[in-house]
Amino acid sequence: MARLFLIRHGEPAGTWTDSQDPGLTDLGREQAKTAADRVRLLTPKQIVSSPLRRARETAAPLGEMLSMKVGLVEEVAEIPSPANISLENRGDWLRAIMSRTWTGVDPALRRWRDDVVTYLAGLQSDTAVYSHFVAINVALGASIGDDRVVCFQPAHASVTILEAKGRALSLVELGATAQTTVR
Repeated sequence: MARLFLIRHGEPAGTWTDSQDPGLTDLGREQAKTAADRVRLLTPKQIVSSPLRRARETAAPLGEMLSMKVGLVEEVAEIPSPANISLENRGDWLRAIMSRTWTGVDPALRRWRDDVVTYLAGLQSDTAVYSHFVAINVALGASIGDDRVVCFQPAHASVTILEAKGRALSLVELGATAQTTVR
């Protein structure tokens, strides 16, 4: 049985509608350090991150504290938006998706969701996983049997703890919550 420490990235310097890959704000960097201080005490055996900059920058302090390499894993990246959606229209698209259930979205998004769950459930050792709002919701939904795209509001740099056992996920501890504005 593996413990999974799902950490949402810190506060980003840009929004989903004005930047493809923003880094962190000063507050986001402080949030990353605070999360790292907590997660290092949980003794993860490995650290993985979404390849997106805000997640990598949030993972960096823990990697430095534990002298561990951060592996980049596409399966815990941001929810993919369709190629035909412009940057300025991504916020509207995401708000619409977030109000649905997984059975009510495009099959490509359901495959993405399934890939997130399969990857996380297959982890064999205690792992710090730096990811994003919707991907963390995917994991939580799988662990509690909730089909909603958004079943909770993880705060920036919050830590949600799940267990991966027998290819299934179960909730151990819900992370801090905060309202998220999609712009």
